Amino acid sequence: MTQFWVGGYGADMGGDATGIGLLEGDEGREPASLAYRGAVTKTSSPSWLARHPSLDVVFAALEGSGSVQAFARTGERALTPLGRPVEAGDSVCHLAVAPSGDYLVASCYGDGRVVRIDLSSDGRMLKPSIADATTDPYGMDAATGDADPLAVDLSDMLAAAAASLEPSATAAPRSGLLLFDEMLGLNAAAEPEPVPPVEADKNVRSSHAHSAAFLPDGRIATTDLGFDLVRIWRPTASGLTLDHQIVLPYGVGPRHMVVHPSGHLHVVTEYSCEVFTLAAGADGRWALIAATSVSPGAVVGFDFPSELSRSRDGETLYAGVRGSNTIAALRVRGAGESVEPFALAESGVDWPRHHLVHDGSLLVAGQRSDEISVLDLDERTGAPRGIRHRAPAPAPTSLLLA
Repeated sequence: MTQFWVGGYGADMGGDATGIGLLEGDEGREPASLAYRGAVTKTSSPSWLARHPSLDVVFAALEGSGSVQAFARTGERALTPLGRPVEAGDSVCHLAVAPSGDYLVASCYGDGRVVRIDLSSDGRMLKPSIADATTDPYGMDAATGDADPLAVDLSDMLAAAAASLEPSATAAPRSGLLLFDEMLGLNAAAEPEPVPPVEADKNVRSSHAHSAAFLPDGRIATTDLGFDLVRIWRPTASGLTLDHQIVLPYGVGPRHMVVHPSGHLHVVTEYSCEVFTLAAGADGRWALIAATSVSPGAVVGFDFPSELSRSRDGETLYAGVRGSNTIAALRVRGAGESVEPFALAESGVDWPRHHLVHDGSLLVAGQRSDEISVLDLDERTGAPRGIRHRAPAPAPTSLLLA
């Protein structure tokens, strides 16, 4: 029997979830037989779930209360609180646990905090340490409309990065894209009504930390959606120390990331509907080396990409696209240095907040439709091919293999 823990929004975040839920499928029939079994904890808005790398312990970001809670599995369908919640920051929305299991990193959307929380040998959370806050790299000039030295054109940014990287990391993206849906006539998503792009309000920019990823060399990358930054940290005895940061083009909104087996970092942007590829140079400093639209059909100001995941072999990326409510598939090219969109399919839900690749399928959490869908993935191409199953679930926002 396959099981998944389900995070969701509760009453304090406008949803109906009452705690961490359980999704189950019968052996030999999953995922077509997946069913939501209800909440196994009484937890307020566990909007993001992460697991310990070696213990049967689950960590939940309690977004409404700004805290993090640990749970130990105590039965086939049971989770028990492991210690008390630890305060992280306003609207904590993402957790990433170190491969060593010694600590986790919490990202807080509301106040921009990046917080390290140390873990004991049994998975209990210890004292948190708040990393240094950041400032808007575009400064006050962005609010007045004056040119800023850092506000360079994306093409200039890529050219500068290319000059400092190995030749193999600067291959140009391929052209001549063909959507899977147009080619085979499967799951063609309805075209959204064209709308004008949303202009960023330059007077209200604020820091919004949104995710963290552990890099192959032991450093940590975090995104700041509000300040258009990817920040690189070094773990130290006292917490996290900023190593350097990568300034992305103004107003793109970097959200979630995946680390490719090659070591490249792919970042999806919520506001500009793009996937940026970053690479480390010989000096260890990361830089932007490639950018592509998440899908030719994405409409800036209407669509807002959410989760980014990859297939096990790293050949395919999947991006949830809220607005048009689709799943975009992108092919990873070369040694991971660029990607290109090749498929687009209906997600089967409203507002696909999160998704999970599992055993030839894609499970999608529809926050606004109170549903989880299961999409088949083509065995040869990796493209989403159809909606196999839907299961009701209250305001799902995160899925985790149990």
